Amino acid sequence: MSARIRVVVAKPGLDGHDRGAKVVARALRDAGMEVIYTGLHQTPEQIVEAAIQEDADAVGLSVLSGAHMTLFRRVLELLRERGAEDIVVFGGGIIPDADIPELTKMGVAKIFTPGASTQSIVEWVRERIGRDAETGDGVVATPVR
Repeated sequence: MSARIRVVVAKPGLDGHDRGAKVVARALRDAGMEVIYTGLHQTPEQIVEAAIQEDADAVGLSVLSGAHMTLFRRVLELLRERGAEDIVVFGGGIIPDADIPELTKMGVAKIFTPGASTQSIVEWVRERIGRDAETGDGVVATPVR
């Protein structure tokens, strides 16, 4: 593998608060990953298009609006429709613990709840994607499904 880990960080839906998404995007960037931040008010279609165009390894969704079940489901559906189900989807925000098992079942690789450290997110992305963010060298990763 020759490229660094590429992550699209996105704010789907009508939620207008993106401080957390920007903090995570900066932490991933500072850890040596290439990060594409899509900005506020993105549709699932826009997010998936960006992920495919940018040849992303992962998409991180930040959802605070309460629409997480619908938004995650649609992003996953669109990735499957486009033949891009190899792109890892993870997320965070205000997501009730009771919804996490259903999100996992639908294909979300990981949910980070409030209080998760940026270090834990960076480490998880490195482990899940399976290569070193700085060099692009392959490392052993355990599938999360």
